[in-house]
Amino acid sequence: MYIVIVGAGKVGYFLAKRLLDAKHTIAIVDKNKEVCETIAKDLDILVINGDGCEPKILEEAGVEHADVLAAVTGEDEDNLIISQLSKEKYNVGRTVGRVNNPSNEHTFTELGVDIPVDSTKIIAKIIEEEVSFSDFVNLMSFKRGKLAIVRVDLPEDSPVINKEIKDVQLPADSVLVSILRGDQVIIPKGNTVLNTGDDIIAITVIGNEPQLLNLLVGKL
Repeated sequence: MYIVIVGAGKVGYFLAKRLLDAKHTIAIVDKNKEVCETIAKDLDILVINGDGCEPKILEEAGVEHADVLAAVTGEDEDNLIISQLSKEKYNVGRTVGRVNNPSNEHTFTELGVDIPVDSTKIIAKIIEEEVSFSDFVNLMSFKRGKLAIVRVDLPEDSPVINKEIKDVQLPADSVLVSILRGDQVIIPKGNTVLNTGDDIIAITVIGNEPQLLNLLVGKL
């Protein structure tokens, strides 16, 4: 994929590095000239020094050809403007916007950012639900905040261990997508038996995550 990242701070830099390692084509944009020069020396990617809120800068980064644009600056207003420009003017298929102030997440969703990423909310959820990061991870939300992809690691005391999936009553509008078991990737069927240590990937409606956690992990 061709991915444009706006914001070359720590988040933007490590995001670019990881995606580059995954063989994606990356362009990164930042206002800070020194930061751009450092990244240009370190990573073999297109680096544009400029304001990502300006269409001509986005065009220099090749936004017209981008499959994804990630706006990860430290300013929510900039991230929102950049995401909207990319979606409405350049028809980018997917926009990801970093939400620095949790109170702005709803605005991002309402104004069409495909995936608002609020790290504060994710961390708070882990703390409030008293589970470890490996137990339960909300990977992302999509469809304007209506659905979430989550990952659950089944502990040995999970109430669903040794049960067939057809006998597990999932929360409404929830479905198990895959099971990672060691080196195996299993597509769940009705007669698939859940085992200790299974890494479950599921889709559920936003708000149903606690019920899903309670069912699969039994800690609430």
